[in-house]
Amino acid sequence: MTVLLLSHPISAQQGKQNIQKQQTDEISKNMKLTERQQALVAIAANEAKGDIDGLKRALDEGLDNGLTVSEAKEALSQLYAYTGFPRSLNALGALQQVIKEREAAKKSTSAGKDATPLPSSYNALKQGTEVQTKLTGKPFTYEFAPQSDYYLKAHLFGDIFARDNLSFQDREIVTVSAISSLPGCEPQLLAHINGARNMGVSDQQLRAIPSVLEQKAGAEEAWRLRKMLAQFFGEPFTEGKPVDFNVWPKGDPNTAYAQYFTGNSYLAQMEAVANVTFEPRCRNNWHIHHKQVQVLICVSGRGWYQEWGKEAIEMTPGTIIAIPAEVKHWHGAAKDSWFQHLTYHKDVQEGASNEWLEPVTDGIYDQLK
Repeated sequence: MTVLLLSHPISAQQGKQNIQKQQTDEISKNMKLTERQQALVAIAANEAKGDIDGLKRALDEGLDNGLTVSEAKEALSQLYAYTGFPRSLNALGALQQVIKEREAAKKSTSAGKDATPLPSSYNALKQGTEVQTKLTGKPFTYEFAPQSDYYLKAHLFGDIFARDNLSFQDREIVTVSAISSLPGCEPQLLAHINGARNMGVSDQQLRAIPSVLEQKAGAEEAWRLRKMLAQFFGEPFTEGKPVDFNVWPKGDPNTAYAQYFTGNSYLAQMEAVANVTFEPRCRNNWHIHHKQVQVLICVSGRGWYQEWGKEAIEMTPGTIIAIPAEVKHWHGAAKDSWFQHLTYHKDVQEGASNEWLEPVTDGIYDQLK
């Protein structure tokens, strides 16, 4: 993140105009997705996260904006194949609650049409194989696990995708949005970006989904999809993994110590401890704490700690490091992630001080993975 120093403060009117422009820009990003499709994005993402409060809000907004109960129920039922029965069943229970609350509030709710019944001669395996081939762009057989291959073809793509109260396009918007909310599933997300395109989701629609995710689900979910879209389209991607500043406050720009940092850092004083936030690639200079021990506790993101002459230590949430007095060291964010740590001093002796030294060079920093 770049901090701009303005020589003249903006007026209240200018500030209002800037906010309105940002809101207009966000709306324009989403114009390729209908309000109904945006609701499917928000519903799928919150179901995958297990965020029932967020899901209920998304369901209520969706039912206000053209989504039917049948379509919402179908999306949540389909998701059991991607997020598991526990989340799917909890989500269907949330939908029931939303319907009751809307009835009590006398809000109009469209039931919609159920899926067309399938003929008795319907061959789920045959139809599912055709649908899977269309989605992947080529015939696919999972020879390593034949039973899973059968479930995918006959049940997921045969039985579930055959239900016509959601289109193939809708189903892939739901799937991409849900997998974007599941850490560690990037290979499947990449595959479904391709599948979504094969099922009729436009590139503009795909690129609009992260904006909806950011507004309705979370920054990390949006970041994960933007990263995979960049990989799919062969585009550069340098955006660092975000952290949730609602959990640990970002604080104010750390201007008092900016001269001792490479990149931008932020400081939130929290009584006896300070929360320091580093943007991706930000790190402090080599420094020494004289006559005192510094304690670091990583609370969010990913970063590094290194003592002079030793290998760097990766810091992830829960990592605690006690830095002995008189030890030359530095700490900061990873290249691809924001980083937050709490810090305080202990065993403080009379005359304790900090000695700031030279910056950590790119040559040293860029060796870290």
